[in-house]
Amino acid sequence: MIKTETVNSLEFNKILTEIATHAHSAATVEKITAIKPENSIAKIEQISGRVSEICKLKESGITLALENFEDIRQSFEVLKPNGAILPTVELLKFIPVLRSCGSLSRQLNYRHDLPLLKSIEPMLRSFPEILEPLENSIDIDGSIKDTASELLKETRCAKRTLAARIRKKIDEIIRNSDIEKFLQENFITQRSGRWVIPVRMDSKGMVKGVVHDVSSSGETAFMEPLEIIPFTNELENLNAEEKAEEIRILRQLSSWVREDLEILTGCFDTLLEIDRLNSISMFSADYNLNKPKINENGEFRLVNARHPILIQMHKQNLLEKIEPLEIRLGGEAEESVMIITGPNAGGKTIAIKTAGILMLMALSGIPVPADSESQFPIIDSLLVDIGDEQSIEQKHSTFSAHIARITSIIQQSSMRSMILLDELGAGTDPLQGAAIACGVLRELQLRGSLVIATTHLSDIISFVHKTTGMINAGMAFDDNSFTPLYRLVIGVPGESHALEVARRFGLPEKIISFARQMIGTDGSEISEMLKDLRQKRTEFENLLSDLEEQKRIVDLRNIELNIRVDEIEQIRKETAEKGYSEAKMLISTTRRRMNIILEELKRDNRSEIINKIREAEKDLLTQIKQEANINENKGITSVKAGDSVFVDSIGCIGQVLSSENRNGKVRIRAGRMELEVRLSDLSRSEKSESIKLMKAASIVWKSDIDENASNEVKLIGLRVDDALSELDTFINRMFSAGIKDIRIIHGLGSGRLRDAVREELKRHTLVECFRSGEAHEGRDGATFATLKV
Repeated sequence: MIKTETVNSLEFNKILTEIATHAHSAATVEKITAIKPENSIAKIEQISGRVSEICKLKESGITLALENFEDIRQSFEVLKPNGAILPTVELLKFIPVLRSCGSLSRQLNYRHDLPLLKSIEPMLRSFPEILEPLENSIDIDGSIKDTASELLKETRCAKRTLAARIRKKIDEIIRNSDIEKFLQENFITQRSGRWVIPVRMDSKGMVKGVVHDVSSSGETAFMEPLEIIPFTNELENLNAEEKAEEIRILRQLSSWVREDLEILTGCFDTLLEIDRLNSISMFSADYNLNKPKINENGEFRLVNARHPILIQMHKQNLLEKIEPLEIRLGGEAEESVMIITGPNAGGKTIAIKTAGILMLMALSGIPVPADSESQFPIIDSLLVDIGDEQSIEQKHSTFSAHIARITSIIQQSSMRSMILLDELGAGTDPLQGAAIACGVLRELQLRGSLVIATTHLSDIISFVHKTTGMINAGMAFDDNSFTPLYRLVIGVPGESHALEVARRFGLPEKIISFARQMIGTDGSEISEMLKDLRQKRTEFENLLSDLEEQKRIVDLRNIELNIRVDEIEQIRKETAEKGYSEAKMLISTTRRRMNIILEELKRDNRSEIINKIREAEKDLLTQIKQEANINENKGITSVKAGDSVFVDSIGCIGQVLSSENRNGKVRIRAGRMELEVRLSDLSRSEKSESIKLMKAASIVWKSDIDENASNEVKLIGLRVDDALSELDTFINRMFSAGIKDIRIIHGLGSGRLRDAVREELKRHTLVECFRSGEAHEGRDGATFATLKV
């Protein structure tokens, strides 16, 4: 179990806060901020798999049908008792929730490529029997609409009519010259729900009516004229009827919601989970993240990893460049302990924080900012000592606070632990601090934990270099400009470069010179040795990069040569076939002419000449066949139903329907035609193989097809025979172009054209399968087919 203090020290909450900005509800935000790392590989794979399915939908241009909604779980509790009534503002909250449930249900149910999303229980469903009455009854401001019931509509209509009569009557009263002179002002208002006119206090006895209020100055009495009192009383009765009907409507709506309360509760939980997963997927798309690979063999591997907060700073132009991080420990790697050294402010702490936060993200099923080759092990604990734990209350110094924390880490460590230690051995005498640090590293290695630590102590570097299963790493430093490069170099320790960093931050030169003299020659020799080692490593990396580039160029040339060979072979075959076809036509023409000559020769009884001519014809045909390297029957001796063959006499591909009959003929289907041909007129279907070879061989030719060929045909307005002929030509053209998925637009109409098209697709030898269009694809007005490409 990874502790909350570890999660907080790695600032995982900042990642969750960023994810929560994509949520559609405050309730979803609660679920997101409660995300914790899992220790079950099945659970992690399930979460990351569901996120990946949503990401794939987004890549195809489909967004989940979510809208902003409020938390209605408190309303569920209020509704549980029988007879409980929800106010309109609470019922209004159900509308976007029910809309989202229905939209998502319709969006997901017909798809077969979202098995993990559809496995969320309970499955979402529509609630039209609740949603429609709510939408018809509750307005966006929380008031009840007139359309909620016929009685409410009639009552409100009667109220409006009566109110208009009252206003008209009062207008007549105040326009009366006998009354007007007693009015304080010429307007109509209401007091306590009664219509009144403002009368001067000294004249209230001159106007017949009832006083309902007096102004604050005491000079105006608000009187209801006697003439409108019956109308006002009737209006009050209508108000009471309206209120009663509104209560009845709310009670009815609440009871309908209560009937499906258990199902609604489950669907709301599912809606929150889908919104949470969708928020993670949107965060993943914003930061270009990849699905993490989880393993149980203890391998921790980061490839091109970046801290997500640094990515955010880079997007805000607060950071010019991010150096990717490469780390590999455990698993097949010999090392399980890594010590990172390097200059202050050189990126050591960022490196171990990146490793820690990416581990938390991966174990939470959140995509990570690293390449897909990255690996994350299942662990029971992530133990961290980062920052200053100094405490006045507990009488802890910096060193004692670190030692107390490390002691606790050792006690909790195991083979399924990952440990991050910052500034190991610091805060005390360097010699003793290094000795303690080496003992800690040895103990953690014996316990089988993965360890990444930072330090400045050279004695620790030496110990790690000599110990099997441990490896040094350093943060790169530019020796020319004396600035950190923030790049982790595995296998080579880094230097603190304290003097260069001090100079960069303005420390006086005389102090730096004095410090350099204090260091002496030993420090300089070690520094020069490490500098030389880094230079040699840089040279080696440059050579390796050059070799990889040369290998890439050679591989590309090999691919190009193979393509050229395939192109030449294809051209040779096509030329041979074309030559043979032309020669065969020439022979056929020559044979007709020769038959005429032979008839003349027969009359002259020149049998010897006849035999010679026939022999010459036979030799000519044999030579042409050998030259073209094509056998007329391609060696075919037998066929069976379902075989794909080439019919030489008509020059197209067909499918065998039945084998040889008594006449020695085979029944085949070629396009829309069914015919019987002799076995000798058939050859193996190498035409389709040639087409496939052409696609694989010529990248340029393939791109031309993709740009110029449309994968849909419109048959609307054509007669059935014309449409089927056009369809057959279209299918052959798409097959030749190597296009697999096609769309046939035939419209709805009477359905005759649609049925004829689908019957033709069912029989066609080049069609693998077909289906009707979905709701967003034209429904039954279009048919989508897959060819046997």
